[in-house]
Amino acid sequence: MRALITALALSLAVPLTACGRDGREATDEATIPLTIAMAGQTHNFRVEVARTPEEQEKGLMFRTSLPADGGMLFPFPKPKIASFWMQNTVIPLDMIFVRADGSIDRIAENTIPESLEPVVSGGEVAAVLELAGGTSAKLGLDETAKVTWKDEK
Repeated sequence: MRALITALALSLAVPLTACGRDGREATDEATIPLTIAMAGQTHNFRVEVARTPEEQEKGLMFRTSLPADGGMLFPFPKPKIASFWMQNTVIPLDMIFVRADGSIDRIAENTIPESLEPVVSGGEVAAVLELAGGTSAKLGLDETAKVTWKDEK
């Protein structure tokens, strides 16, 4: 009986460990440097990159926090009208829609957690940058800022 209880406890522990991974922060090895420059100021971030359709579909779902200098970048193979939603995203995010030249098309501040309402770019964009909700206001960012990054992969 004791062996059965131990086996049951271990079988439940494995899925719980996997679930816990969704809420953790990214390691430095999994991030790239990204800079937002505006009005003579530069703000540096280390962001994860969602390169594949699967990574982009998951995004920051189930994360319970983001570091102040962290986020996630969603680069596209070619510029397009981008539309995101917040399904299964439990923290507010700032979505920064970035054109191919690094200029900002639109900033959607403090998007609503779990919302199914689409958050859409104003025009064609090459990437979307998600930061912790309130970051854009805290840093005084607007559409005059320029976003740059170098992704070696």
